[in-house]
Amino acid sequence: MFFPTSLFKSSLIVLGLVFFMAFRWLDDDFSQQVLEKIKTYREMFPQEKAYLHLDKSTYIAGDTLWFRAYLAEGAGHQIDSVSRVVYVDLVEKQSGKIMTVRQIRMEEAAGRGDIPLPDSLRAGFYTVRAYTNWMRNFSDDFFFQKDIRVVRTGEEMAATAAVTPAPDVQFFPEGGQLVAGLQGRVGFKAIDASGLGVDVEGFILNQKNDTISGFSSKIRGMGLMNFKPMPDQRYKAMIKRSDGSFATYDFPAVQPEGYVMMVDNVSNPNTMRVFIYNNRPTGVTGQLTLLGHTRGLVAFAAKGDVTRKSFIITIPKKELTEGILHLTLFNENNKPVCERLAFINHQNQLKIAVKPSKQVYAPREKTEVELMVTDSAGQPVQTTLSVAAVDAAQAGKTPFEMNMVSYMLLTSDLKGYVEEPSYYLDGGLADAKINVDILMMTQGWRRFRWEDVFVENLPTPSYFVEQSLVLKGKVMKLNRKEPGEVDLSLILTIDGAKAFSEATTDASGDFLISGLTNQDTARVLIQAATKKGNKSLLIEVDEFSAPKAQPKPLDIALFLRNNLDKERQKKTQEYLDIERQIRQNREKLLQEVVIKGKKEKEPDSRKLYTRADATITPNLGMTAGALTIFDMLRGRVAGLQITGAGQNVTVQIRGSTNLSGVVEPLFLLDGMPVDKEAMYSISVQDVESIDVLKGPSAAIYGSRGGGGVIAVLTKRGNSNYDYTQEASEGVKVVKMPGFSREREFYAPKYDVVRPEHVRPDFRSTLLWMPMVKTNAEGKATISYYNSDAATDVLIQAEGLTWQGLPGSTTATYQVR
Repeated sequence: MFFPTSLFKSSLIVLGLVFFMAFRWLDDDFSQQVLEKIKTYREMFPQEKAYLHLDKSTYIAGDTLWFRAYLAEGAGHQIDSVSRVVYVDLVEKQSGKIMTVRQIRMEEAAGRGDIPLPDSLRAGFYTVRAYTNWMRNFSDDFFFQKDIRVVRTGEEMAATAAVTPAPDVQFFPEGGQLVAGLQGRVGFKAIDASGLGVDVEGFILNQKNDTISGFSSKIRGMGLMNFKPMPDQRYKAMIKRSDGSFATYDFPAVQPEGYVMMVDNVSNPNTMRVFIYNNRPTGVTGQLTLLGHTRGLVAFAAKGDVTRKSFIITIPKKELTEGILHLTLFNENNKPVCERLAFINHQNQLKIAVKPSKQVYAPREKTEVELMVTDSAGQPVQTTLSVAAVDAAQAGKTPFEMNMVSYMLLTSDLKGYVEEPSYYLDGGLADAKINVDILMMTQGWRRFRWEDVFVENLPTPSYFVEQSLVLKGKVMKLNRKEPGEVDLSLILTIDGAKAFSEATTDASGDFLISGLTNQDTARVLIQAATKKGNKSLLIEVDEFSAPKAQPKPLDIALFLRNNLDKERQKKTQEYLDIERQIRQNREKLLQEVVIKGKKEKEPDSRKLYTRADATITPNLGMTAGALTIFDMLRGRVAGLQITGAGQNVTVQIRGSTNLSGVVEPLFLLDGMPVDKEAMYSISVQDVESIDVLKGPSAAIYGSRGGGGVIAVLTKRGNSNYDYTQEASEGVKVVKMPGFSREREFYAPKYDVVRPEHVRPDFRSTLLWMPMVKTNAEGKATISYYNSDAATDVLIQAEGLTWQGLPGSTTATYQVR
């Protein structure tokens, strides 16, 4: 619905036409204050956007979900965001239960991973989420979220059909308020219990029950109506139910005075017009300010005198950043009184062409596909794409579902679910421009709020930026009071290999150790001691806890939109069952094979070093009469000097001195740094061997090995020894999950006949390539083999350039 022509023939005063202002920032105190506030907020709370390209939308239990993660700076979409870790989790939609979490290492803003779906996973809808630790400072509405469906042969999903007498309907006055006597527009949105739009029709009644106007939804439960409220009137909406009766809804209250802002972003492809009206009483003076920004990037500001009752501001669209423009009107007291969103679509996205070498292939025939990437001007683009080829009958793809372009430019900056979002960016659809404007009037905005920007003191973020895996925790005294600065020694063990590190807490006992990049779960041993050597301390390590997910009901309509070929689904399930059985048989066969021969000695996981300068292996002659390990060592290692007796010995490796005098060696017990006093308590009967490291050999332990190293290995000590079973003050052992390992996507090749090719092939995903690089001409070529299915194959390619240009496209061909 557009502005009536008569509406604009009244006396209007042009507010210093923005068209001729060339977007000049107005030089006044308030404008400068707003600019500084926005700049400070963006620097303190920079936004990030995570996006996942999944290979498909529907999976069979036992299948694998493949994905590529993209991470971009939130304002300009450049892929140079500071975070280097993205979390990907799988949430059961109806229960909100988090099924699994993956930590993905981002390299050049790209990360690759997969989620194996267990055979036992029950049928239903699940949500895949992606976010960084920094993004947790903001609403989880701005996490990447995509629903997928998991099916099982013979198992039906239990949908919770919405049984409600009437939909949930909300009304949204354009600009934010209805003002008595001022013509305006009201958007509305009707949704069912599952959050999906539902068509409605109805009418508006005044307090005398006179019908003022009728209305009906235009798209997905959304619509728009002209409305001029009268003074001292209250209104209500009547909406027709499916059974013919009517439900009553509250209509927004009418303000006796205020401002109305309307936007025409539809009638002219080159310019946008903003109309501002007010009915403020005579005598009110001051300046109005209209400010526009896109994702916090200020586009323009304009001023006007409040004594003027109407204004038109004309804005050339070519000067505006693509995406959602946020318009705000500030009153004479510099308070925001009207807000409106408008979508700017320059079609300035990557143009990705996907061209199979032919349109019809045979089963198991090799498919060759040429990719070509250009910008909106037709110039070639060198970038990386993620590409999937899937059996269209099993993929579960729906028309106009979310893609890279619709997410980056539209839904990532809106709160709430948007149905079929890519529809609104389709320049070839006549009504898309009109309907996206209705969407802008009815969808919540929460990423950038003025109340957050204008706060006197910005809050301290609760979650920090992660550029690696981190170990975070706190050291306390036994009475849980602050210990002051504490020295930490850490041993990180992964698959028997060890790494040694040191750190110091702050005065409160807090510590954060970064730079960790392990790909598997690591065992981390932490030993703490105060500057005075006190080890009577408690160590607490923060464990990662994924953000909670709220249960969400499902609607029958959602199931109907995801119809699959049941026979194809059954064959794919059989294919997965065969592959699983072959894998299990192979594993069983390997377990039964007996290999005769000399077993290679495994490296001792307690040692960081590969060779010691001296090793003492106790025998009966050494242990006889020895009370401590120092008694055994005395006189047996060249250069090792032990003086004193009992528990008052001094130990020095010749040459280990500095200006302070004697430097004692570092003492290790089964790889763990300990004080010399701890050595007195070791039974000589329990010692397996003692290694002595001098000079360069001890350098692996850093400055603490400057006096050499004496490493005691006990008979009970081994790489699998679990120190968590021992209650020990000042010591903590934790298991630390690492980055998810990248797995290669396997697809059979039928160019050479192999025995295993007799097995049926009904793969649903034929190809998954998360990193396809185009050359300087913007071209790349890929190839793969089709399955046995006579079907349509859907290819999807997506990408995001360093400069922030998103792109997404699909192509199909037939297998017959």
